[in-house]
Amino acid sequence: MIDNVINNGYEALASGILAAFFAQVIKFVIFTIQTKKINFKIFTTTGGMPSSHSAGVMGLSTSVGLIEGFDSVIFAVALGYALITMYDAAGVRRAAGKTAACLNKMMDDFYKHDVQAIGGKLKELLGHTPFEVIMGAIFGTLFACCFHQYLLGY
Repeated sequence: MIDNVINNGYEALASGILAAFFAQVIKFVIFTIQTKKINFKIFTTTGGMPSSHSAGVMGLSTSVGLIEGFDSVIFAVALGYALITMYDAAGVRRAAGKTAACLNKMMDDFYKHDVQAIGGKLKELLGHTPFEVIMGAIFGTLFACCFHQYLLGY
């Protein structure tokens, strides 16, 4: 059964998905330690440390590189996809989160703290700091390397 997963698309896909999942687990643990509160919504939210988007796309890209070669066209495509995703997480989505925070403040002032009258607050934690993106990318890369070695030794 495990032979069907080694050195093919299933390994690459599993590597990306598992890297993103474990990044969310790490995010949950960090949040729980920092706030001393358990909040299971962390598993489904965006933003925070480390970036699960970065971990997922770099896990996928690294796995593709390990399987197909780091000089292959498909690795270049996967890495390009990863770089665009990480740029978006730290750029556009972060800016959207800052805009949402500003709009929420304006609505608080305008509606005198009755924000529910306009449908509730906008989600502010959308993107990541560059550090969160880099840490997610490092985690995803290391995860893919370890996962690949684990599967080879199985």
